[in-house]
Amino acid sequence: MTRTRSSLLPYALLAPGLLWLLIFFAVPLYYMAEISLKTGTLETGYSMTWHFQTYVDAVKNYDEQLLRSFEYAALSTLIALIISFPLAYVIAFRGGRYKNALLLLVILPFFITYLVRTLSWQTILDDDGWIVSFLKTIGLLGDDGRLLATSTAVIAGITYNYLPFMILPLYAALERIDPRMLEAGYDLYGRRRDVIGRVVVPIATPGIVAGVLLTFIPAAGDFVNAELLGTPQTTMIGNVIQSRYLEITDYPTAAALSFILMILILVLVLAYARFVGTEALTGAEEEPA
Repeated sequence: MTRTRSSLLPYALLAPGLLWLLIFFAVPLYYMAEISLKTGTLETGYSMTWHFQTYVDAVKNYDEQLLRSFEYAALSTLIALIISFPLAYVIAFRGGRYKNALLLLVILPFFITYLVRTLSWQTILDDDGWIVSFLKTIGLLGDDGRLLATSTAVIAGITYNYLPFMILPLYAALERIDPRMLEAGYDLYGRRRDVIGRVVVPIATPGIVAGVLLTFIPAAGDFVNAELLGTPQTTMIGNVIQSRYLEITDYPTAAALSFILMILILVLVLAYARFVGTEALTGAEEEPA
């Protein structure tokens, strides 16, 4: 009896999470798949016709927005990685007694709602703001140049909003590095650049992989930054889905676009995991043959 209870314990622990996923993920996903294959309108009602052409039309009509979403997400992820790695390195190895305070500063933006944080960028990048004035003064912007309502503003907003998702996994990976390994690296290679490239980066790979995934996936589906900081020429696929659901009430197209976005992200994540190796996702070292 005791052995039976022990064998059932893992399933009992998994049950709440599985039930949650079933109710709030699998069931809505099923209904979304169903509505994507129906035809009709909100006024006349929808009927199941297995209309797969909706997917073809969705890709054909909104391929530009799909490509733009992945382009903006990739650029934001790259910029976030470039900013986050040295910052996480400094916190992990130079933070000292101020580590907790620095980490608090990293997560402090999450104490403010996402919408307010994005709206603040409208003020920061305003045509009469000090950033635009400074860039005009040093010649990086023309007299009639602007930052707000451009792709630069959208990418900056996405990068800022998802930056902590890159910093925290990197810090967690770097913080576990034994300082003695760095000392040994300096004895072997001498230069800081070589130590970071040959010692720090390989060990921090799980954090890099996690940070890239945590940043890229939500960034690809973001629509708030493009809505508030961009123009119709910077529309992302999330804006199209939001418009189709809430404004046009074209539920089949909106559901089809949601599935297309989800599938494309899944394919990219699997390709990325294949490229970096599955051991990089878990932090496990590959056993020698």
